[in-house]
Amino acid sequence: MEALLVFGKQAKVTVLEEGTSCEELKNKFYELFPGQINKFSQSILQKWDSHWNQWVDLETSTIDSNSIVCKFRLINKETNNPCLGNLTPDSCAFLCCDMQERFKPAILHFDEITEVSSRLLKGASLLDIPVIVTEQYPKGLLHTVKELDISNAKAVVEKTVFSMMVPEVEKSLEENVKDLRSVILFGVEAHVCVQQTALDLLARGIEVQVIADACSSRSQVDRIMAFDRLRSQGAIITTAETVLLQLVKDKNHPKFKEIQGIIKLTPKQPGLLLGVQSSL
Repeated sequence: MEALLVFGKQAKVTVLEEGTSCEELKNKFYELFPGQINKFSQSILQKWDSHWNQWVDLETSTIDSNSIVCKFRLINKETNNPCLGNLTPDSCAFLCCDMQERFKPAILHFDEITEVSSRLLKGASLLDIPVIVTEQYPKGLLHTVKELDISNAKAVVEKTVFSMMVPEVEKSLEENVKDLRSVILFGVEAHVCVQQTALDLLARGIEVQVIADACSSRSQVDRIMAFDRLRSQGAIITTAETVLLQLVKDKNHPKFKEIQGIIKLTPKQPGLLLGVQSSL
């Protein structure tokens, strides 16, 4: 059978014999990705589950060869992600997902997440962090709401698939971030486009920080369940203020005063947090 072995953003195809053991697969992985044996000496093997559309731990001693093409990766057993949430402006990007006019009356607390999204966009501009915007079927759902200034976005991409990870977005990320390790993700809907984008990024070995106070759905149940699932898959669920302050790190940062001005007034969000405290 053919197997696709994934390491970070790299992927290579190899041929495996039926009944290949996990140890043999690891050795094949090290052959294809030399120099990584020490980095992943404490590792577990994961296999892509096409039914659940997510990575699952591979517990069997031999490889299930029922499918023609299998997809595997190694992850650090202790940390699950080498980035550990440590954001740096030169290794991250902001993804603004489908904040469009027609969603205004349908999405729970749309005004609140728009206000927080605006703060994120201003912060990204101040810190010179690339922003990529998508718009889901704008012919029907119209364009990004006028309250959000996306004039500095590196790309505004139309799409019909739910995930933001379409070729145009991937190309923009490659062109604008030399060493992409983390993505700050926000928008709608939390349980559809945001969730599918996050899962696609995680599958590529990219850390994802989902901004809870800038993400929503039509129902609070869907929103909360999305956060729970994403956290279980390794995404970091956080807030806009946390991310912006983490990016400056120091009150002596040249942009600290301007970032402080963005976050100084806390937006009204009691409804946005209702029922989420136990999840966050």
